Amino acid sequence: MELQDLFAAYYSCRKNKRNTANAIAFEMNLETNLIALWQEIQERKYEIGKSIAFIVERPVKREIFAGNFRDRIVHHLVINQLNPILEKKFIYDSYSCRVDKGTLFGIRRVEKFMRQATDNYTQDAYILKLDIAGFFMNINKNILFSSVSEIICQDVIEQDQDLLLYLCEKIIFNNPKANCIIKGKGEDWLGLPKSKSLFFSDFDTGLPIGNLTSQVFANLYLHTLDTFIKKSLKIWYYGRYVDDFILIHHDCEYLKWAISAIRSFLSEHLKLSLHPRKIYLQYFSKGVSFLGALIKPYRIYVGKRIKTNFYRAIGAINRMITEDARILQNRVKQKQILSTLNSYLGLIQHFDALTLRKKLLLTINSLFWNYFYISGKYQVIVARTRNFRLGFG
Repeated sequence: MELQDLFAAYYSCRKNKRNTANAIAFEMNLETNLIALWQEIQERKYEIGKSIAFIVERPVKREIFAGNFRDRIVHHLVINQLNPILEKKFIYDSYSCRVDKGTLFGIRRVEKFMRQATDNYTQDAYILKLDIAGFFMNINKNILFSSVSEIICQDVIEQDQDLLLYLCEKIIFNNPKANCIIKGKGEDWLGLPKSKSLFFSDFDTGLPIGNLTSQVFANLYLHTLDTFIKKSLKIWYYGRYVDDFILIHHDCEYLKWAISAIRSFLSEHLKLSLHPRKIYLQYFSKGVSFLGALIKPYRIYVGKRIKTNFYRAIGAINRMITEDARILQNRVKQKQILSTLNSYLGLIQHFDALTLRKKLLLTINSLFWNYFYISGKYQVIVARTRNFRLGFG
């Protein structure tokens, strides 16, 4: 690796973080800071800084450890080196944190699996959906580092191996909870299961949700599970997004046996366990909820979580309008409101949801429509030009 690789990592890191305080402070002396960081890495003096720990409520309650901007650059440096190698190894049907994949891709693939397994819904098939209990908090750091080391030693050019191993070891074995700033209040953690918090993980387990490296390392950690299911169990209709995975097979009894086989594999090889309350096995006509969608024969519906969150977003907007309708004349607030509403509309228009979009938008306070209008078949909301000309839609 060269200094130019660190500059490339910086540019990829700043795409979504450029307006943060850490990013702005780093950019004030950009070249000096990057060269100093590079020297620390080269001299093996690099130390990971403080993370910020906080709770997010949507789409589900989660604990986040956000690394500082300087460390995020190093994360991108590592992943930029590893991703081209890992992409060649990963199965096609792992969907998380991969270019040209993601939730919508995963939904469409499962729909395709359902059609193929049933010969276009004319033959029997069953759907098994499984989830790993407390996945990120139970990733074993020693097992993970062993897998990363094997990849680096086999596939990274020799002159870069030592440096990449050094950085991966630093990142994987870092203990963010021992060096963090708590954002928010202690009460924010109430209701979060201990199995979903690093503060209750053993010293040799757990990766912080929020780091790019954690997402990619999670894919690598479960790669052996993917290959086990595809090659050993010979279940071809299989897809995974992080720790949620779906198997489709014509034999219900075989899928029941596969549950115990997967449970044993996870325990023996990865020190993980299946979530006992998240085992779903049904005939294909019942459909399956996956990645925010309900996938059924011939139709894909919006999942309950997305609908609930959209209702809540509209409720928050209605409360703001009720408290002070003048908020609708504020350019900044207009942009925020449009961004929120159109992001949901952009998501759910991929599903069979015209009636739902219409129903949801008609619940918005009537004063709202003095400043905005609906374009297309309830697909996007646009600001009325007589008030402000905004580039949305």
